[in-house]
Amino acid sequence: MSQLLRAGVLLALLLGGLAGGPASAAVRDPAAANAEDVARIENYLNGLRSLRANFVQINPDGSTATGKLYYKRPDKMRLDYDPPSQLLIIANGWDVAYRDAKLKQVNHMFTSQTPLGFLLTDHIRLSGDVTLTKLEHRGGELQATLVQTDDPNQGSIILAFSEEPFELRHWTVIDPQGYATRVLLDHVETDVALDRELFVFRDPKFYPELRR
Repeated sequence: MSQLLRAGVLLALLLGGLAGGPASAAVRDPAAANAEDVARIENYLNGLRSLRANFVQINPDGSTATGKLYYKRPDKMRLDYDPPSQLLIIANGWDVAYRDAKLKQVNHMFTSQTPLGFLLTDHIRLSGDVTLTKLEHRGGELQATLVQTDDPNQGSIILAFSEEPFELRHWTVIDPQGYATRVLLDHVETDVALDRELFVFRDPKFYPELRR
């Protein structure tokens, strides 16, 4: 499994592909059958101007990592991992930069290649590039399962929103082999001022002061 997918997102936020299949067998078209809930999710996401939160990432092997998530509509996101992890993920526009300082590696990918990439579009929809395969109320949460429309076998992402108040609380990325990476949010703040510098990636190759 790729390190990008382990990093979560996204987006961890970011990353990897979206496993579709039989989960939606009970309802042929969850979006049509649950139009009110779909609208609730879309309105919430499109209404966000920014979001800041702490996160805990639970990897498939049971290990955990913590850090800070920054999200600014429409197309910016940053995952800043706490030590001892040396990971940094920044999405700005069409590009996602992934830095592993420990391995001294920097990788780039298109936001459209990430499972949370649809959150980085001007207008978020649970349709089009993604397909809603399951929508359910469970334990005080509204959970939406999504796959990439053009390649549904490349994994899935489950977004979970608390009902009261209605807000994004966690997501789970499941890769094609069934390995799940879960990211839980805490101390969520919305519509906060975020410095634009947070979303500027500087490659240590060209900025020696950033090397460590």
